[in-house]
Amino acid sequence: MGRIGAPFGVKGWVKVQPLTAQARSLLDFPVWWVERDGEWHRHEVAAAKVQLSSVVAQLAGCEDREAAAAFRGRSIAVPRSELPRARAGEHYWVDLIGLAVVNGNAQELGRITAILQTGANDVLVVEGERERLIPFIAGVIREVDVPAGTVRVEWESDY
Repeated sequence: MGRIGAPFGVKGWVKVQPLTAQARSLLDFPVWWVERDGEWHRHEVAAAKVQLSSVVAQLAGCEDREAAAAFRGRSIAVPRSELPRARAGEHYWVDLIGLAVVNGNAQELGRITAILQTGANDVLVVEGERERLIPFIAGVIREVDVPAGTVRVEWESDY
């Protein structure tokens, strides 16, 4: 859902880089799970607000700049059960990572390893015999079948 950056001010607030479509989405969750040494720990959000394209927040019990600095670089998550159900035609990025990408000629182009936000549209990073960047737009994406583990695309193997 996000990554904690530098402390923000002197009262225990942190700057958060959202990894969500809308920065505001992080404000919907009163509890964040924060990663530390490979383990996830529950932290209540005492206060949070959107500031430009990021979020600034104070976690409960984090009351000064030094305490906030200890969170720097840590990932933020929420349990899947707390996320709203995706609407028809929408997908959580995490569900797309690892899916096989197959073109109209039944050629497997590789697997999705990442998704980039470009501003104009999202782009699938597909790793196969080489890396491909495939735009996630209606003219290219023909079908996303998460249960079958495939994304069908209108994309030639020599692109």
